Amino acid sequence: MEMSAAIELAGVQKDFRSHGELVPALRATDLTVGRGEFFSLLGPSGCGKTTTMRLIAGFEEPTAGTVYLDGHDVTGVPPHRRDVNMVFQSYALFPHLNTYRNVAFGLERRKVGRTEIRRRVGEILDIVDLTGLEQRFPRELSGGQQQRVALARALVNRPRALLLDEPLGALDLKLRQHMQVELKRIQREVGVTFVYVTHDQDEALTMSDRIAVMRAGSIEQLGTPREIYERPATRFVAGFIGAANLLDGAADSVADGIAVLAYGPGERVLVPVPDSVRPGDALEVSVRPEKIGLSRDEPAGAGNSTLTGVVADVVYHGTATSYTVKTGTGADLVVFGQNTASAADLAGPGDRVFLTWSPQHSYPIGVR
Repeated sequence: MEMSAAIELAGVQKDFRSHGELVPALRATDLTVGRGEFFSLLGPSGCGKTTTMRLIAGFEEPTAGTVYLDGHDVTGVPPHRRDVNMVFQSYALFPHLNTYRNVAFGLERRKVGRTEIRRRVGEILDIVDLTGLEQRFPRELSGGQQQRVALARALVNRPRALLLDEPLGALDLKLRQHMQVELKRIQREVGVTFVYVTHDQDEALTMSDRIAVMRAGSIEQLGTPREIYERPATRFVAGFIGAANLLDGAADSVADGIAVLAYGPGERVLVPVPDSVRPGDALEVSVRPEKIGLSRDEPAGAGNSTLTGVVADVVYHGTATSYTVKTGTGADLVVFGQNTASAADLAGPGDRVFLTWSPQHSYPIGVR
């Protein structure tokens, strides 16, 4: 057991009974969340992320395995005796209490002295940027302000960990993006371990120190946002985290740690591979759309992946344009081009184009 761990799951499994049969919501899982870490559970609906959070909070008991908080076995310990708090999407504020009383509620229940309550409430309201709104009731606050009241109410009790179940889901896009930055700032300032449940990939990438990508009750990949985005471990992760192009092929040759997938004269994909890969081995390769260069002119020089194709679709996104290109690989590739002055009218539907990218931007999926 690592004593630096705030939360640890050891072989934790949760089954639910449905129509007389046991259905696994979380398969046997080992997971460690470090103290002071912003840790996200990311995945589609039904993948087990909320079940995992409820097991940590004590709202569910595991079918098997052990839950540890700060190195102590809390399996079977009720939620009110676990030093964790939760923030939900609904906020669950008391409508008849003003901001101050909502935040102070937990301290009052614990019989903390009035002077200490005033000090701690004032301190946390300052951190979440609500100073001056102490007398307002929830109905008088914006969605973002209500979210911060819920956050302050949870943090004022100084929990060892804060569990957040899609708390930004009810906010509009612009406010949600603003609150992502605010949440990360607040987490760094208070130093509390955050475990964050979301199905929003951008949200997880923006805020997290590490991410566990979940699917069908299991963790598909665990790593930093950069590791998961740049080096997806499975086809599911590659497709779920942002946009990804997936290419299949066999290694035509392997030399100096680079496999070459040949698709025709002058058309090849270069992929860094481990020593275990041999010529003839089947490979599945991921390359992100923003890593690919697109041009109507044939590229000069060698050393890069090079494919040709025909533009099938062009979509303008404001800051960028996406191009769907039909290639001879059997896959349509999506390319993101930044909308700079020099990139205007780069290509249109029906144009024959060349696609190029550096070998390090090809990543072999599932090859270690």
